[in-house]
Amino acid sequence: MKNFNMGSLAGILQRPVIAASCVAIASVSADVSDKFQSFRSSPGTFSTSDQVDSSSVSKSVHDLTTSWVSHISVSKLSDLSFVMKIRVPLPNLSFRVPNLGHSSNKLCSSVAASPVLVSLYQSAELAKASKPISVTRAIPTSAPDVLYRWHLPEPNAIDVTETSDCSLVKSRTVVVLLGWLGAKQKHLKRYAEWYTSRGYHVITFTFPMAEILSYQVGGKAEQNIELLVHHLADWLEEEHGKNLIFHTFSNTGWLTYGAILEKFQKQDPSIMRRIRGCIVDSAPVAAPDPQVWASGFSAAFLKKNSVAARGVINANELDTNALVDSKAVGEPKPAVTETALLLILEKFFAVVLHLPTVNRRLSDISGLLKSGQPSCPQLYIYSSADRVIPAESVESFIKEQRKAGREVRSCNFISTPHVDHFRNDPKLYTSQLSQFLEDCVISCSKHS
Repeated sequence: MKNFNMGSLAGILQRPVIAASCVAIASVSADVSDKFQSFRSSPGTFSTSDQVDSSSVSKSVHDLTTSWVSHISVSKLSDLSFVMKIRVPLPNLSFRVPNLGHSSNKLCSSVAASPVLVSLYQSAELAKASKPISVTRAIPTSAPDVLYRWHLPEPNAIDVTETSDCSLVKSRTVVVLLGWLGAKQKHLKRYAEWYTSRGYHVITFTFPMAEILSYQVGGKAEQNIELLVHHLADWLEEEHGKNLIFHTFSNTGWLTYGAILEKFQKQDPSIMRRIRGCIVDSAPVAAPDPQVWASGFSAAFLKKNSVAARGVINANELDTNALVDSKAVGEPKPAVTETALLLILEKFFAVVLHLPTVNRRLSDISGLLKSGQPSCPQLYIYSSADRVIPAESVESFIKEQRKAGREVRSCNFISTPHVDHFRNDPKLYTSQLSQFLEDCVISCSKHS
C-alpha cells in the first residue's frame, strides 16, 4: 500500500465499477449500457489516442476553430467587459478542446463564426446583449458537453423597480453553477436561465463521468478546475467591483467548490473576499463515507431507474412545517439489482476512500470547507427524503458553521429526492434563492 501509484487509480476504479454495472444492466434500459460504453470510448472524453489520417486531423482542427465551443472558450467571453462598454486586454488563456475525430464537423456553426456576432461579443454591451443571447440558445443540442459554458443575462432582465445600484451589482456578478455527479450542461440549463432572467451572468461547470472514474490527484479533473479558476480570476481583474456567487449541487459540486477555494487561496487570497454567497443544494457529507459515495455513483449510473430519483410516497400529506425526526412512511425500496450494485460499490469505496493519497486529498478539501470558507452568507437546500445525502449530515454541518460565526440559512424540502428540489417545488426553491440573494448577497433592496 505504501508504494501505491495513483496513476493506476483509473484501472482500480473501472474494474469493480464495470463488474457492478453487469448487475445493474438486468433491470435498466439500453441507455445505461450506452453510458457505460461511453466511459471507455466516447469521443467527448477528450481522448488523444484516436488514429486518423493527416487530412482528417487538419479538417477537424479547422472545424473546431470555427465552432461555438472554440469561440467561447478561447477568445470571445474572456474579452467581455459587460458594463459600460469597458474594453479589457485579452487574458492569455489556453482551453483544451476535445479531439473529436471525424465527428468534429458536426460542431461547425456558421452563426457562431459570423464576424458580426464576434464583434458583438467583444463589445458586450449589456443593453444590446440580445444577439449573443440568441447565439447561446442556438447551440445544437447534439453537441458534446464542454468543460463549462458562459450564459449572458437576458436583455430584458432589468427590473424597473430596482435601484440603479442594485442593477449594477447584478451586472457585475457571476453565478458559478457546479454540477452533481453525472450532470451535463443541459441539466443545469434551467438554473442558468433563472439567474440570467434576473440579470446575472452564469457559468455552468460539469465533470464528464469518465474524468471521475479515471481520477488522479493532480490529474485531468483538477487541471480542468484550475482552468476555470484562472478564467474567473481574469474576469475579476477586468474591473473593480466584480463578484462571485457559487451554487453547488451534491457532494461532487461541493467538493469542487472546495478545490476552487483552495486554488484561490494559493493564487490570490484576496479573491476570497469577492465571493458574496454560497448556495449548497443536496450536500454536504463532509466525511468520506463509502455508503454515500456508493449511493451517489449508483444514482448517477441508473439515473431515473434509481430509487434515489424517487421522492416520498403521499408527500402531499406531510406537514412541511413539522420537524421530521424519522423516515417517512411509504419510502420506496431499491430493486434487487440496485441493492446488489450498492453493495458492490460500498465495498469498493470502503477500500478506495482509505487509500492514503485519496483520503488525504479529500480531508484537505473537507477541512477547508469546514473552517476556511470565505466570510459570506450560506444557504443550504436539502431534503429528509434524500437517499444519497442524509439530512442529518447536512444539519450537523449547518450547526458547525453557525458555531463558527457564519451567517447560515437553510430549507428542508421534506419529501423531494436528491438534487431534484427545483423540479418538484419550483415556487419554494426560487423563493429561497430570491430571498437569499436580496438579503445576503446583493446588499440592497428594491425599496432602498
